[in-house]
Amino acid sequence: MTTGNPTTGRWTSVRKPRSLVRRPRSLRTGGTIGALAAVLVLTLTGCGSSDDGGSQGAPKGGPQAKAAPADRVEPLAGTPKAQLPVTVKSADGKRVTVKDTDRIVPLTGSLNEIVFTLGLGKNVVARDITATFQQAKKLPVVTRAHDVSAESVLSLKPTVVLADTTTGPAEAIDQIRAAGIPLVVLEPAKSLADVGPRIGAVAKALGVEKAGEQLKSRTEQRISKVRDSVPAQSKKPRVAFLYLRGSASVYLLGGRESGAGSLLEAAGAVDAGKESGLEKDFTAITSEALAKAAPDAILVMTKGLDSVGGIDGLVKIPGVAETPAGLDRRVVSVEDGVLLNYGPRTDQVLKSLVEQLYKDAK
Repeated sequence: MTTGNPTTGRWTSVRKPRSLVRRPRSLRTGGTIGALAAVLVLTLTGCGSSDDGGSQGAPKGGPQAKAAPADRVEPLAGTPKAQLPVTVKSADGKRVTVKDTDRIVPLTGSLNEIVFTLGLGKNVVARDITATFQQAKKLPVVTRAHDVSAESVLSLKPTVVLADTTTGPAEAIDQIRAAGIPLVVLEPAKSLADVGPRIGAVAKALGVEKAGEQLKSRTEQRISKVRDSVPAQSKKPRVAFLYLRGSASVYLLGGRESGAGSLLEAAGAVDAGKESGLEKDFTAITSEALAKAAPDAILVMTKGLDSVGGIDGLVKIPGVAETPAGLDRRVVSVEDGVLLNYGPRTDQVLKSLVEQLYKDAK
């Protein structure tokens, strides 16, 4: 069996039976969400969608969730020449030798993003369902409701497959490897501190370390520039990260390990869920939990906001309207397919977060 994260739409590859719940990223090693288990499985088919519901239901004259820019990556100039063969240690303990990168299959949206941005997009022959950026949209999808289809992968005759520890099911990974395809498992990025190492690991596995260093430098410089642009505030705004899937009545409040804390802190904000003492990754929203978190603003994914009917629908969720954020209708919306990727476009995510959060700052 496998576990996963509704915020990424990915499965964790595990050997021991755990839960059938597709849970928030760091819940893959933690507890369950009880009664939400059944409905979570039904909510994720479009988790990586770039649909924009951010402005729906915006208040007249009030803050409005901002539409996302064009969903594209920005590749480095030119195509890097791979120095092959290269042998790397996979995150699952295996040593993998990569001899050919002519046909690359990245099995997560974030890995697709890094490979394309390194300048190797022409070598990519498939995508994961969460790879929503425009350059990858015409590629065949090798997942079924976020499960990797080994048969689909193998039919494309890949020369190297990239996965991470959230990829599954384990049987599919084993089948790909049994076919003799080099498959490198990488650690997922969970915070801003992981952005550089993640890019470097992908670049090393593909034999383009020089391009990896260039992309790491560019990305880190851009993130640093955005961090420097955060307006000085006498009091840091408290921001709650809500995971919403209205069609299945799934409403979750992010806690310590939701994945959003690093971004919120970089934006000069306080993670309200974490600060209120929520040790779990995500907890079912209650009026009591929201009252304790007392957010000044609410961070949501655009598709999630759209699923509840925009801001008008969001404030109808029990407890939201009574928070400072609900009273002010102060909502920050970031596209699903990029919010928690922690990759080459993280500076754009952080910039959008800062611009929306401090829209009225002088």
